[in-house]
This record gives sequence, C-alpha cells and structure tokens, in this order.
Amino acid sequence: MTTLHIAVGDREQLREDTLQFVQAAESDGFDDEDGKVTLQFGSYDDLVESLTPLRLELIQAIAEHTPESMREAARLVDRDVSDVHSDLKQLEVLGILELEEGGPGGAMQPIVPFDRIEMHIDYPLVGGVDDGGTPASV
Repeated sequence: MTTLHIAVGDREQLREDTLQFVQAAESDGFDDEDGKVTLQFGSYDDLVESLTPLRLELIQAIAEHTPESMREAARLVDRDVSDVHSDLKQLEVLGILELEEGGPGGAMQPIVPFDRIEMHIDYPLVGGVDDGGTPASV
C-alpha cells in the first residue's frame, strides 16, 4: 500500500526541511527506500486552499475508478470539464496525481499513485506558548 503523508507545519520548518532534502539529493544521500511520500504545507490555510472538498472527491473518484481521460474524470464527479482540468493540473503540480498520455485518442489520463492519504495537522490554538510557534490564521 502506498500512502501519501500530508503535514502542515510552520514555514520556517518547511524551508529547513526542503533545504535538507535538496542537499541530500545533490549529494546522493537521498533515501527513498522507506517508500514514504510526504507533502508538507506551510500553513493550514495553504492546505485548505489546495485540497478543497471538491479536489479530494476528485482524487478519490480517480483512485477508485481509474478514468481514461480528464473528461471521464469530470463525469465521475459530475463537474464541468474545464474546472476538473484546472483541478487536475493543480493536483499534478502538488504531486498528488500524475497526468499521463495514452488515454483514448491521446487523452491525458489522471492517475493517483496512492492508496491512501494520511494527514497530520499541527494547529496551535495559542501562538508563542513554549514552542516559539506562530499563531495559526483562521
């Protein structure tokens, strides 16, 4: 089973983690043996803006039904093709799904390479209390 781990953390920690990842990759010290794929958002607002309920429904429909085209994916969720196309492009940028050529008539086929999504959200209710964190925005 392949799981996408989604985390929300402060922007400074995200920056540091990204720098460490890039340094490890450049020095061939990157270890993807654990098979863990993590997507980290800098804030709760970023997460909510990127993974809307409609996008989550779309991800689930694609994972369950493996549509052969964007148009078929739009039919699965009963949405306009242009809106679904925009969502698919955003989800591809985030790395949540892939768009591959090879559908009927050369259509782009959306593929979700995960069986499950797990989310960890650190949502401090009071900022600056012993952890030096910044208050979460609402």
